[in-house]
Amino acid sequence: MKNILVALALIIFTTSAFAGSCPMMAGKLKTKIEQAQQLHDAGMKAHSEGNHGKSEELLNKALDLFKS
Repeated sequence: MKNILVALALIIFTTSAFAGSCPMMAGKLKTKIEQAQQLHDAGMKAHSEGNHGKSEELLNKALDLFKS
């Protein structure tokens, strides 16, 4: 019985502790989205100017932001 109560208490308290990290996670995501958008825009500009190598490099950097 004690084990069940201890486990239940741990679950309740750890859930509320992790709830505070949501704004931090959202901030990190927003930063990555903004960086990816800038790289996307620069990559599409390079593409329209005919610089396809630079375009691929920039677009791959944007994609890599979401792999880490």
